[in-house]
Amino acid sequence: MATLTEGSRPLPTFAAGLAVFAIALGSTAGEWAQWRGPNRDGVSADAGLLQAWPDGGPALLWELSGIGDGSSHSSVTIAGGKLFTTGLIGGKQQVKAFDAETRNEQWSTEISGNAGRSNSTPTVDDGLLYVVSGDGVLFCLDAKSGEQRWRKSFAEEYGVKGTPTWKFAESVLVDGDGVICTPGADTAVLAAFDKRTGDEVWRSALPDNLKGTQAQYSSIIVTEAEGVRQYITLVRSLGAIGVAAKDGEFLWNYRRVSNGTANIATPLVHDGHVFVSTAYGTGSALLKLTGRAVEEVYFLNSDTFQNHHGGYVRLGDYIYGGHGHNKGAPTCIELKTGKVVWQAEQPGKGSAGVTLADGRLYFQYQDGTVALVDATPAGYRLQGTFSLPGQQGPAWAHPVILDGKLYARWASKLFCYNVRK
Repeated sequence: MATLTEGSRPLPTFAAGLAVFAIALGSTAGEWAQWRGPNRDGVSADAGLLQAWPDGGPALLWELSGIGDGSSHSSVTIAGGKLFTTGLIGGKQQVKAFDAETRNEQWSTEISGNAGRSNSTPTVDDGLLYVVSGDGVLFCLDAKSGEQRWRKSFAEEYGVKGTPTWKFAESVLVDGDGVICTPGADTAVLAAFDKRTGDEVWRSALPDNLKGTQAQYSSIIVTEAEGVRQYITLVRSLGAIGVAAKDGEFLWNYRRVSNGTANIATPLVHDGHVFVSTAYGTGSALLKLTGRAVEEVYFLNSDTFQNHHGGYVRLGDYIYGGHGHNKGAPTCIELKTGKVVWQAEQPGKGSAGVTLADGRLYFQYQDGTVALVDATPAGYRLQGTFSLPGQQGPAWAHPVILDGKLYARWASKLFCYNVRK
């Protein structure tokens, strides 16, 4: 196993303020207050759920219209008795809040008049909401009223020119008192702000030999290894990167998993290791964190496992997710070795977002097919499928499972199903 780190470590520049963020993330039990759930890993804490679905799928409880065209990946967050999401209405990107029980709209705030897409899922923490617009502006809004508290433009703050091909898509991380995001600039590949005031805490500058990157479509995760707390994400050309949580020092990067088009899926961390995957003919890797660097444990080529943008989850010693570019063939991988335990034909078409709850995998496919699959290395066991009511465009939003309900977004509609026994 070779040590993989590039360039000398630059001295970070950061504003006075926070020194170290708290260990715990901001999500509260019983809420889905950020991208991919309480731990940003696509795992729901729900139990007592249906272990198989009847013909036609679980019962539809309600559907909500008027949330705006999701265009791509924008899912929903649920916190403080409200549902939050982003969408395009009349070409303008808006953040919307609805009462979680009545579904009555509480407020709507425009965050871009020229976003083009609506990818980011809001993060809610301590009465505040954080979201990145498609054109690269980080907003902090009051979660009760939608009023703007502060904003940071990546172009104005860091000289970022233009946007990624499919616009900014990140769902930002709140870690303790900090908000961490990915401007993707040479002087600030990642940046941290005080979540209440918007004051910059630090910016992570790239070494001279690594300059020329850009933000991509992945979202940051946080972990700690050998006493070093760090933020990990994917960016263009550099692939996976690690940045010190304390002061923004750039620690390491791993290029082999990078492709030149789109690096999307959120990395997965477990027991001092990071699993990363991208599509476009690239593949996957398991990296061992060695404090301030990483070592490659194994690499899986694109024929073995490549994940487009549906993500992957972990249960015990196994990873589950959809394999293939623009595809989502259900796959089980032994985490420690990279061995593909099983791989099956996909029950729906296109890529598939995946969420884990109560020992079952919920796959939501591009064509609106939703499938329930056992999360077990014993073999592929499909426990039911159904189709969301047809909408235009791809159903790429990741499903949410909370309080016995499955929330599935497709375009401008949100569907809620009863999945409790």
